[in-house]
Amino acid sequence: MPMKTFLKSFVIAILTFEASLLLKRHHPTIVAVTGSVGKTSTKDAIYAAVKGSVSARKSQKSFNSEIGVPLTVLGLSNGWNNPFLWLKNIFDGLFIALFVKEYPAVLILEAGVDQPGDMAKLTAWVKPDIVVLTRLPAVPVHVEFFKTLEAIVAEKMVLLSALKPNGTLVYNNDDEIIAKEKDKVRQRQVGFGRYAPTDFTASADRIVYRQNIIHGLSFVVSHVEESHTVTAAGVVGTQSVYNVTAALAVADVLGVPLSAAVANLADLQTPNGRMRIIPGLKGSTLIDDTYNSSPAAAEAALSTLREISLAKRKIAVLGDMLELGSFSNDAHRKLGEQAAAATDLLLTVGIRARVIAAGALAAGLPEEKILQYEDVERAGRELQGILQSGDVVLIKASQSIRAERIVEEVMADPDHTEQLLVRQEPEWKKKKITLAPAKPAEVH
Repeated sequence: MPMKTFLKSFVIAILTFEASLLLKRHHPTIVAVTGSVGKTSTKDAIYAAVKGSVSARKSQKSFNSEIGVPLTVLGLSNGWNNPFLWLKNIFDGLFIALFVKEYPAVLILEAGVDQPGDMAKLTAWVKPDIVVLTRLPAVPVHVEFFKTLEAIVAEKMVLLSALKPNGTLVYNNDDEIIAKEKDKVRQRQVGFGRYAPTDFTASADRIVYRQNIIHGLSFVVSHVEESHTVTAAGVVGTQSVYNVTAALAVADVLGVPLSAAVANLADLQTPNGRMRIIPGLKGSTLIDDTYNSSPAAAEAALSTLREISLAKRKIAVLGDMLELGSFSNDAHRKLGEQAAAATDLLLTVGIRARVIAAGALAAGLPEEKILQYEDVERAGRELQGILQSGDVVLIKASQSIRAERIVEEVMADPDHTEQLLVRQEPEWKKKKITLAPAKPAEVH
């Protein structure tokens, strides 16, 4: 085993032990969020819904890995590649685990998986009181590390095996795969959804405009005999409706009145890079969805773009979707077909995204309306020249493409990149983008 790998495993083992000890001392109510899309946004929405009523802590950013979860439990920061920071984390973690007397009543964790066995490692020491299932689409991310789609679903469902006997499953009632899996659960179940009526049902969702510019979205959530209108500023998309509705369901399980949870959500700040509305150059509007990409999430983003009514032109900048294994070509081609129906102009970034362009061309988008790039910096610069007042631009790609750099090139206020964009830490800035040399590719 390489020394770096050994040291990483050693640090993870120590921090996990400390975090486990801390949980045994304080016994917080644990809310664990998993799924193939929407984990981080749902986790943040849950925190926003309950924080004004109960003492709560959430995973920072997308801390959902074998190192991210113990850091969250202990309240520590990522040490990145600094061994001194990790050593400090170990000593600070020991002190926190043994001596800290006050601890949040509710702990909201994001539980992700990259490869087989990840969820088993987590559930060996984390026993949730509430499990939230966001969505399990037919082609999720990370599928290349699993032999079958069923295998990745089974990996996610390991979390349910750790749900306490008196715990609660909060699930997406519109998801067909979840509908099959939830029948295996004996604990209490609470559904949320947008289309089929369930315990918490969203309806009448619409995009809100102010002075002909996208402001956010509004929708109604109904539960038993209560109905409340929820307004989310600075974000659009049906996925945001699901995230907030799930949060209200969890708040209710935790005993927070629905009216209070809705009021708490007025301060919700959607995570950067998740369908965030950002003013663009020349009076354009950007929909920044650059955190990551998967077929289901990209399809949902394009559907939102298609629904926007007040736009001079609808432009989509779509990059490679990674970790799809044998599903890659088909998924990119289908995305191109969807883009043809939703956009006036399509820019693709990356080698795999060439298939998006081919799919859009085959679906009827004119060749002159399709531009292809293998360099993210050049795509951003040329998008500047293309933009016109009133344009609405969706930008989405897997994180390795670093499409946030395109947003940085065309946003109206680049001085606020650290506040508005994803991956702005110095460690991320140092990482190189591994794309082919910069040159547009022809559509065939």
